[in-house]
Amino acid sequence: MTPYPPIRSLAFRLPLYLFIFALLRPVSAFASDQIRVLDATSRSGFQHFYSLEYDQAVADFQKGIREHPDDPNRLNYLMETILFRELYKYNALDTRMYTHQRFIAAQLVPMEPAVKKQIKDLADKAIGICDQRLKANPNDIQALYSRGVTEGLRGTYLAIVEHAWFAALRNALAARHDHEAVLKAQPDFADAKTIVGAHNYVVGSLSTPVKIMAGITGIHGDRKKGLEYLMEAGKAGGESNADARVTLGVFLRREERWQEGLDNLRTLIHDYPHNFLFALEEGHLLQDAGRHAEAAAVYQKLITTCRTTKWYPNARVLTVQFALGDALRSQNKYAEALPAYQEAASADNNDRQIRQRALLAVGELEDLLSKRDQALTSYNAAIALDSSTEEAATARKWLKKPFNGQE
Repeated sequence: MTPYPPIRSLAFRLPLYLFIFALLRPVSAFASDQIRVLDATSRSGFQHFYSLEYDQAVADFQKGIREHPDDPNRLNYLMETILFRELYKYNALDTRMYTHQRFIAAQLVPMEPAVKKQIKDLADKAIGICDQRLKANPNDIQALYSRGVTEGLRGTYLAIVEHAWFAALRNALAARHDHEAVLKAQPDFADAKTIVGAHNYVVGSLSTPVKIMAGITGIHGDRKKGLEYLMEAGKAGGESNADARVTLGVFLRREERWQEGLDNLRTLIHDYPHNFLFALEEGHLLQDAGRHAEAAAVYQKLITTCRTTKWYPNARVLTVQFALGDALRSQNKYAEALPAYQEAASADNNDRQIRQRALLAVGELEDLLSKRDQALTSYNAAIALDSSTEEAATARKWLKKPFNGQE
């Protein structure tokens, strides 16, 4: 699952992108301490949430707020669900959208003003309640933890929706500080290790010049400790265990620890069998590991399942088609990859980035298959979608000379 700065220097972009990616799946808004048990309404809400049935989850969490209006945990539940419903709608939860530098150049998620206000109001109310409780009792561990969750979610919103990089960074650091304080007071509070572990890993990956530029020289990181914290949180069975495993998977991929990443992901697939994104991620990991034939088989099975059953609610089949095209293309199966890309190119406006990338890929394969006239049409169609992107620039390049697969 998921998931980052207007400064164009590659040396700066990549590390800070990784930092923000740690926010893509912040610790879940689950209420968390070791003795709290979720009520039936919250359990139902999260079952829907992890099956990508966001509307049903929203209804459950709204019911919970009506019954407990001053519980910041429930406000976080609803805020997270509304945010991720919008991100999923615009394909912003597919991890392949965050490879290389795509996130930096990605367009803003076109969220409606009313939805943005709803997220902001929920965050403000949750923070206000936590601050009030901490003012009355500075040792209120649950309020400190809940505030950190809110800060993490707000950071995710600012990074992915607003592209307000440094505001997001401030919220991320505030979330870490709160959860470090939780762990200092209660070292066995496993759920707090998710954000702290993620940030330890990312900050530990930053170079000193980047830390200085980002203004976080007072924050220390340790990649090994970060991975250990995430593994501990993922195995502890606490309320953030799924989110710890999702974040761990991101970092195992970066470390190119492919089999460990697959083993970790398959625990999520086992626990949440109706989650389309987890099923899709298995193919992505195999593809990145160079196991292209296996990846293609996963994608083909996923497409068949989506089209013949209702196993995956709200599945995005055209996203899988694009991934299948990549897997087949990696095996030089150009004629087989072409129809997969062509189908992905028929995506609706919510999947505009996938559509443009697919059109570019269609043109490139048409050039490789000596279909120059069709390739020119595909390149022009890609440019027409948005002339300002890297894909459009590449398409203009291939309008001048045929793509030959060597560049």
